[in-house]
Order: sequence, then structure tokens, then C-alpha cells
Amino acid sequence: MVGCDRRDRCSSMFSLTRSTLHCCPRRVLAASWRSIHTSDGPLLTPNSLAIVRSKVKAVQKPVRTHRRTYAQFSERNTIGAFTPTAAALFVLTGIGLAVYLRNEKQRLEEEREKERALKSYGRPHIGGPFSLTTHDGKPFTQEGLLGKWSLVYFGFTNCPDICPAELDKITAVMNNIQKEHGDIFLPVFISVDPARDSPSRIAQYLRDFHPSFLGLVGAYDTTKAVCKAYRVYFSTPPNADPNGDYLVDHSIFVYLMDPKGQFVEAFGQQVTAEEVEVKINESIAQWQKETGRKV
Repeated sequence: MVGCDRRDRCSSMFSLTRSTLHCCPRRVLAASWRSIHTSDGPLLTPNSLAIVRSKVKAVQKPVRTHRRTYAQFSERNTIGAFTPTAAALFVLTGIGLAVYLRNEKQRLEEEREKERALKSYGRPHIGGPFSLTTHDGKPFTQEGLLGKWSLVYFGFTNCPDICPAELDKITAVMNNIQKEHGDIFLPVFISVDPARDSPSRIAQYLRDFHPSFLGLVGAYDTTKAVCKAYRVYFSTPPNADPNGDYLVDHSIFVYLMDPKGQFVEAFGQQVTAEEVEVKINESIAQWQKETGRKV
């Protein structure tokens, strides 16, 4: 009977539930020791003790440390649009753009230097001798252009839109450059319609523009000669009717001439007043560097 009682107690010990062992494995083990160490002596053998330990270890859950691998960090870094690859591409693009802009700036500066050299040593032959009449009836030749920077424009008083727009542009330029450099400029209007543009008519026409404008007109042959010297095309026929209603087709350029009467630059219709001012300032600076004065 005693043996049966001991077997029952052992069976009772090994029937402990998994949950009880899981929750308090040390208490369970201690209770097991107390229950099996009776007055009759220990009931555990080495084999039974090993079985108990194995059951306790089976229900114990080891503490797991969460260590992130390199792949997990990489995956985290790729969240969102700005990935390491995108950042690298962004940096490389910025470096490439900076290099391109630097090279482009250098190329433009070299081209400007070439243009300055070309204009200094290989200027086109524009301009020449002429003898015309001013808007107040006085004779005027190319000698009157010397000693000032001239802005020369060819047009006619019956022009509906282009000529007034170009003269307005010259007026805007004159207003600004005179404030900076003083009275060293002469804007000139040369008529390509000698049949209708009398000196008095030109004088009336120029009142709407800068007050320093000088109007010039001459006979047809004289007008043709001065237009040829400045490489200006005009379509006025030699026998045009002074009372006729016709338009004149002509070249649209403003010529910048230096104080020696030599050609510097020709500004087309698309060139803005600001661009004209920049070129004039550059030309004056270069002239002053070479001669020590503005005119």
C-alpha cells in the first residue's frame, strides 16, 4: 500500500499542468521537491529528476532580444521617396549642373572676348561721309557726329507704328544713360522719305521724343548715298509724290557710333532698351579704359 501511495504521488507530480509550470516554474519545482521528500525518504531517482527539469525547461520561454539586421535597417531607410539612392543621384546631379554652369559661363565669357576682339580689329565698315539738312534748316555733315556717342536711326514721319516704337526706345535709353554719363550722346533721325519729310515736318514729328534728337533729311540721291553707307535698305521711289499716301519699307536698326564716328553695334527691333543700355555702358567702359575719358 505504501508503494502504491508513492506511485500516486509521483503521478500527481508529473500531471502538473503546462500552464502552472509556465507561470511559476520555480514554485512548481519547489513544491514538487516538498511533495516528494516525505518522511519515508526521497522518491526521485536521477532519471525522474531529469524528467522534471526537462518539463520545466520546456514551458519556460527564453527572453528574446530584438536585434535588427542590416537588411532591416536598409529596409527602414528606403521608406519614403528620398532613398539613399535618390540622395546620391541628387548630389551627383547637383555637381553635374554646377560643372555645366561653370563651363557655360566660361564659354560665354570667351565668346564675348572674341566678339570684342573682332569689333576692335575687324569692325564692319558702316557709316561714311554725308551732307544733309537738319530739322531746323542748317547743313550737317558726318563731322557733326564726332566727339559724342551717336544713336542713328533711319525712318520716316508717316510710319504708323515701328518708327515711333523705336524712337520711344531710344528716348528711354537716353533718359537713363544721360543721368549716368552726362551729355555725351546724340540721337539722330535720318529720313528715308525725302519727298514728304521736310525739315519743318521732321521738327514737328520729333517733339514727341527726346528733346536732344537731331533730324536730318536730304535730296533723294543724298538719302540713297547715306543709306548705302550705313547699309540701310529703303523702298522709296525717286519720283515719289509728296502728296501721295504710301508706306516705305526700310531696315530697322539703331546704330551705335563711337566719338570718332566709327561703328560699334547695330540694335535690331527685338533688342530691348535695357540691352541697349548694357552695350552702351560696356562700350563706354572699354573706350575709357583705352583713352582715359568717356568721349
